[in-house]
Amino acid sequence: MTIGTRIFTKLRGQFVGEDEFGNRYYQDKKTNTNGRKKRWVMYNGMAEPSKVPPSWHGWLHYTTDEILENKYDWQKAATPNLTGTSFAYYPAGAKQKVGERKKVSSDYEAWEPK
Repeated sequence: MTIGTRIFTKLRGQFVGEDEFGNRYYQDKKTNTNGRKKRWVMYNGMAEPSKVPPSWHGWLHYTTDEILENKYDWQKAATPNLTGTSFAYYPAGAKQKVGERKKVSSDYEAWEPK
């Protein structure tokens, strides 16, 4: 985040809440011309939009004014996108994964002229 964002948040921001990733959510103290208060997030660490859980995503995008929580056992907790990190998922046989891939019956064999 830039120094300008920090100053804007200090002067105009009203703290609304914090999520499980440590991201802090704010809204403007003043209403803008279309009758809404501007809403934004201050990320904890790297600015990665996939770290915004669904409960806060709806609030940020004016879908709802309430912060919704997971209400059911079958709902999974939100996880950020791990692509490009050391925690990224690679299936067996992927080039990025360490080790040798097992041979399977459908392995491709390149044609070679005789």
